[in-house]
Amino acid sequence: MRLPVAAACLFAIAAYAMDAGHPLRGYTPEDSATEVTWEQKFRALPDRDHIRENMRRLSARPHHVGSPYDKDNAEWLLAQLKSFGLDAKIETFSALFPTPKSRKLELLGPTPFTAKLQEPPVSVDPTSSQTSEQLPTYNAYSRDGDVTAPLVYVNYGRPEDYDVLDRMGVSVKGAIVIARYGASWRGIKPKVAAEHGAVGCIIYSDPREDGYYQGDTYPQGPMRPPDGAQRGSVMDMPIYPGDPQTPGVGAVEGVKLIPIDQVQTITKIPVLPISYADATPFLKALGGETAPEAWRGGLPLTYHVGPSTAKAHLAVSFNWDRKPLNDVVARIPGSKFPDEWVIRGNHHDAWVNGAEDPLSGASPELEEARSLGELLKEGWKPSRTIIYCFWDGEEPALLGSTEWAEYHADELKQHAVAYFNSDGNGRGYFGVEGSHSLENFVNDVAKDIQDPETKMSVWKRVRLVDISRATPQIRTEIRSRPDMRIPALGSGSDYTVFIDHLGVASVNLGYGGEDEGGQYHSIYDDFYYYTHFLDTTFDYERALAQTAGTMVLRMADADTLPFQFSDLADTVHLYVTQLKTLATEKRDEAKERDQEISDGVYQALYDPKKNMVPPPVEPIPPYLNFAPLDQASDDLTDAAKAFDAAYANAGGNPPDGLNADLIRSERLLTDDRGLPNRPWFQHLLYAPGFYTGYGVKTIPGVREAIEQKKWSEANEQIIRVSAALEHEADLLKQATQLLPAKKAE
Repeated sequence: MRLPVAAACLFAIAAYAMDAGHPLRGYTPEDSATEVTWEQKFRALPDRDHIRENMRRLSARPHHVGSPYDKDNAEWLLAQLKSFGLDAKIETFSALFPTPKSRKLELLGPTPFTAKLQEPPVSVDPTSSQTSEQLPTYNAYSRDGDVTAPLVYVNYGRPEDYDVLDRMGVSVKGAIVIARYGASWRGIKPKVAAEHGAVGCIIYSDPREDGYYQGDTYPQGPMRPPDGAQRGSVMDMPIYPGDPQTPGVGAVEGVKLIPIDQVQTITKIPVLPISYADATPFLKALGGETAPEAWRGGLPLTYHVGPSTAKAHLAVSFNWDRKPLNDVVARIPGSKFPDEWVIRGNHHDAWVNGAEDPLSGASPELEEARSLGELLKEGWKPSRTIIYCFWDGEEPALLGSTEWAEYHADELKQHAVAYFNSDGNGRGYFGVEGSHSLENFVNDVAKDIQDPETKMSVWKRVRLVDISRATPQIRTEIRSRPDMRIPALGSGSDYTVFIDHLGVASVNLGYGGEDEGGQYHSIYDDFYYYTHFLDTTFDYERALAQTAGTMVLRMADADTLPFQFSDLADTVHLYVTQLKTLATEKRDEAKERDQEISDGVYQALYDPKKNMVPPPVEPIPPYLNFAPLDQASDDLTDAAKAFDAAYANAGGNPPDGLNADLIRSERLLTDDRGLPNRPWFQHLLYAPGFYTGYGVKTIPGVREAIEQKKWSEANEQIIRVSAALEHEADLLKQATQLLPAKKAE
């Protein structure tokens, strides 16, 4: 097919760049020139008005799991994808999704108060008044419960907050805890409270983090108003996400279900989220000592830890129904490597209207799909099969992506090359996290995306921002390291099943940092809010489509998969160093504590009249044997260096079997036995923390064993991780042997 004049000029420019010795990684010089042309054409296609219209249509009504508009949106997405010329279908699964039957929270005693538990409509916001379709404020997967008890304030409700309460002589046993949102994932708060004997949990949005302390409140500004509340799941997803009744198995018709009373991931105590307007009387009712300075929020009151002088009554009950999940999946067949799959996803369900979360990510993704359809009309054919997915049920528990991936697990383990995820998107700087075998790849793509505001590359812009904010030591590394470091993935979006369960190399990306907002999971996260306070011009919506689409194109069309392992090896070394530091800190802390106990320091600090007792003497932690990890990380470094050199020498020509080896590389970092006490999570380098929920723990088996003082388990996990790293090194050595030897100069 003859190229148009503009395309021919682009081709000539790209060819000149290739002649200068800078082909794209994984491409022959000739194919690199062609790829650059297609990528340039692709990035010119995404249209802001299309993305805006996608968001307006998808956010027009509430569309939580099982709602009529959720199904309507899925059918509309399907029709759009088909109109782009893509082979698309809806794959239906089911999942347990409880919705409120009744909710009540009241303060008893001399000044009784009943919480409103309702977000009022705003006159200027047209969709905020769709009350008959809105889910009320609640926490999904809270157990039913009716409890009356005194209140205790637990700050963010993290394990370390309970250590502070212990030192103050304050117990939550038999109490209802009140915790503020922030610092940890919401599901950790009732989990830790129950472990300490609490009978109920209230989670409120404090204005210091999420309200007027940060700026003007909605609708005058973007911050959460006094009656705004954050819905959200409190399922114990660090054990496993997805349908609670079918862990590890796709929830299709006829699958065996675990009885609800045997499900591990439902909370042990009732939980309810409230606004800071509703929280104020409960916080005022607290007695006891004044809360530590770091625990004090932004409300005009003195924060006390409790217990309260009056009791609270919390009662919640739910409809424990199973609801359909409608995943919309489109395929573009590969012309050269059809059995190698590049997967792109973003969810389409929301807690209410969900303009920011998730439609600011789903709307650009749909525009990516349209743009790829335009390329197909011009003669482009991807080398690998591309799969575009719009997941249902992400908000409650990553339901749609998890059930789809569990159902297709055998195929995905064999065929999936990489998964590219987005969720909410805003205005500002490029952000990415993911597998470190893809670190070099995402750096390269970011250098080719123009920031819509500064006109420099998004890579350069975020690098300059990172330099300006870094410590001198980190600043030096940023300037000297060819690739910017990317954070590891924890959990909190649809990549979880791909990387943590199946070992598919994954990336999560988006833009943000210059937008403000406090409407997360509220009725005000809608089209009016997004278009008035977030990416109002849709420039960064377009940038997301350009960025994610370019990643998909470049991965799908590469002659040799553009994985790189020197960055991975460097990152593993960093993680091992961090583990050694953590182990040393634990030993030093134990030595210092025991010395203080023996010196009688604690006798002066702890008051028995307040139930305060000195901590028990604990044995000094043993030295851990990090030698296997040191050796394995060194072996991985050597193997990665040799492979990357041979890869560069090969000039993009893949020998037979090389791509298959590269697909396996992430799988080798997993173990079918999974992590201790949570076998669903099988990746040995990355996992959400057992007590962080979303936040990542790197080399989690070792790190969490050290944190929890399980020293023999830490040594066992060191051996497991070391073995996986040695297998990875062996794979790279094997792959290096497949590549041609460097010709003598």
